[in-house]
Amino acid sequence: MPKSVSAIHAASFTKEQRLLTPAAFREVFDAPERKLHQTHLMAFVKPSAYGKPRIGMAITKRKVPTAVARNLIKRHIREQFRTKAFKIENKDIVFIVKKSLKDVNSEEIKNQISNIFKKIEKK
Repeated sequence: MPKSVSAIHAASFTKEQRLLTPAAFREVFDAPERKLHQTHLMAFVKPSAYGKPRIGMAITKRKVPTAVARNLIKRHIREQFRTKAFKIENKDIVFIVKKSLKDVNSEEIKNQISNIFKKIEKK
């Protein structure tokens, strides 16, 4: 039984894994190591000074007008990060929306997020 509990704990999403302050976001936006593009999403990646990968999301109301849609995107990003964080080196990652997601379905969003994480894992 303890093995399953530790496996669940290892794949959790803690506060230490989030970019919380505007200064932390600014560091990633000002000097990214890589910019990873998909049709509607983009990720800025920078090596982290902390001992674990961290993630942030800048999903604006202008690109995604409804709170339901913004929260859905964030939920998908967090879930992918939570399951793949152990494969990612110490990186700070910030996701943004490049284009409006008005006519894009949930599966396409998941695929784009997955593609970005695959590119991050490769390097």
